[in-house]
Amino acid sequence: MPGTPGVFHLLLAVVVLQRIWELWLAQRNTHRLLVIGATEYGSGHYPLFIVLHAGWLLTLAIIAPLDTLINWPVLLAFVVLQAGRVWVITSLGRYWTTRILTIPGVPLVRRGPYRWVRHPNYMIVALELPLLPLVAGQWQVAAVFGVLNLLLLAYRMRFEDRVLAERRALESWSVDGGAD
Repeated sequence: MPGTPGVFHLLLAVVVLQRIWELWLAQRNTHRLLVIGATEYGSGHYPLFIVLHAGWLLTLAIIAPLDTLINWPVLLAFVVLQAGRVWVITSLGRYWTTRILTIPGVPLVRRGPYRWVRHPNYMIVALELPLLPLVAGQWQVAAVFGVLNLLLLAYRMRFEDRVLAERRALESWSVDGGAD
């Protein structure tokens, strides 16, 4: 039974535009942070994310038929994740970027979802990559890109946690009393 022609590809176009806007915002924030003394870490693995995400969207554009049936409950879950994405971006504000940047002495953000979760953006992305293909019933694409993304995110989170460990230790030292 065919679906409504073009609906899934329209959704893909919206996601592509969203990602382009996010890359622009991330680049703007990255530039601003570097100007005020931020240091970037992990730039070597950053292109892998670009290739993975571009490949994910391109694969879906090629594989999903124009008359793809939409799984509406999965689409709703994907839309809810987009609200989470906006929450993450607004919570980090000028510190939101797609790169690992740190500024010594600047406290880590502890508002929004960062009050409860260390890596909420990564959790959202880990769910987005398999969910979008599942909107179109493309479980193979969901599995392949979901697993590849989880492997890359696991590496990145360990890397980022090592980079931020010193700032976290200083924060807890100063919050717990520290030296006078």
